[in-house]
Amino acid sequence: MNCPLCGSIDTGKVSTNQYYCWNCLVEFNMGGPNGFTAYNVDEEGTLVAINALQPSQAGEEQLTLEI
Repeated sequence: MNCPLCGSIDTGKVSTNQYYCWNCLVEFNMGGPNGFTAYNVDEEGTLVAINALQPSQAGEEQLTLEI
């Protein structure tokens, strides 16, 4: 499984249709309305959808991520 954000093959399966990318450090699931949904994992382990992040919440990595 390649990461839909960065294309890396360094991904691991977390659960059914849910994966983690070790390259861009996001968790994602396949089969959403756009094909996939990506999540940032916060300090407490809560998943926050990347499209729900405000610019002040997103780290520089998410803001400069090239798709």
